[in-house]
Amino acid sequence: MRATDRDLINLAEKARGNAYCPYSEFPVGAAVECEDGTIFIGCNVENAAYGSTVCAEVVAMTAAITAGQRQFRRIAISSEGAKYCMPCGNCRQVLNELAPKIEVLSARADGRYVSYPISSLLPYAFEG
Repeated sequence: MRATDRDLINLAEKARGNAYCPYSEFPVGAAVECEDGTIFIGCNVENAAYGSTVCAEVVAMTAAITAGQRQFRRIAISSEGAKYCMPCGNCRQVLNELAPKIEVLSARADGRYVSYPISSLLPYAFEG
């Protein structure tokens, strides 16, 4: 069964509550829906060695990959900000490589959200 946009956003909001972000104080949650309807969540996990920080989108995607998933429909991203929380450049590249047709839902604190195909967020993706 396919989750609604709101279901996916609600799961991302719930995951956001688990974020470890003592440096940025910017919690982010993500929920990725696989083609078979399975959903994996993630939150940002920061580290004093900033390069070791992992974004919510990557946490959710790597959890899905670890579980053997390879086909993805959508990913919802949620933050507490007044602006839409878009994936950073690194996350855009990861999403594009693992799921070049994925739909990205970006929600802000008031519950409103926008939706974009990853190709519009990263029009000239690196392809090694």
